[in-house]
Amino acid sequence: MEERGEPESAPSGAGEANEGSSRRHESLKSSQCKPRLKLFSKVMEKSLRWLLDSASFDRFSHYFQPLSKQNPQLTEAMHKQFISQLQALVQKEIAAVIEEGDLQAKFKELDTLEELAKDTPQAAWRPSGLPEQDVCGGLVSYYKKQEEYVRIQLKKLQKENAGLAQKVQAERESVSLAEQRIAAGVEEWRASLEDLEAFASTLSPSEHFGSL
Repeated sequence: MEERGEPESAPSGAGEANEGSSRRHESLKSSQCKPRLKLFSKVMEKSLRWLLDSASFDRFSHYFQPLSKQNPQLTEAMHKQFISQLQALVQKEIAAVIEEGDLQAKFKELDTLEELAKDTPQAAWRPSGLPEQDVCGGLVSYYKKQEEYVRIQLKKLQKENAGLAQKVQAERESVSLAEQRIAAGVEEWRASLEDLEAFASTLSPSEHFGSL
């Protein structure tokens, strides 16, 4: 009888990749369940811990070798004070960023946008891997928006120009009527003057100066 070999196991690399993907999925899922501000504070806390671990006593004493050799206790006390002040300063800066940036409100807005995006069937934009294509796509969208804006502004200007043209036409008609009234008044004045001159010419000199 032929001996059957043991069933081939999956490559270790594929197993590690699947495990890594599963861990990332679980981490992402757990991070989404936590409030963003708490998650941000946790990340900052881990970063601070990494920073403090990097500033170890060995590394600190390396830059103060003469002092650390002569007085290691003083060097250790200086290191403790340095770590304490560094931790307090970084924590103060993180608190200032949270307060001045109003991160709590911003994170709430981000949660709201995320909830609204869930009902959007269209997938979010992702880079295609071709910078030229992505840039051209962004420019086309930008120019389309600019074209729509210019079209709206043009309609507004055309409407305003039509209103101004109507006002100008009305003013012209008003000026024309005023000119006609003035011309009619002048003609009436000339006719009255001619009548007065004609009447005066019919009078004799004695009639002109008899009353003097």
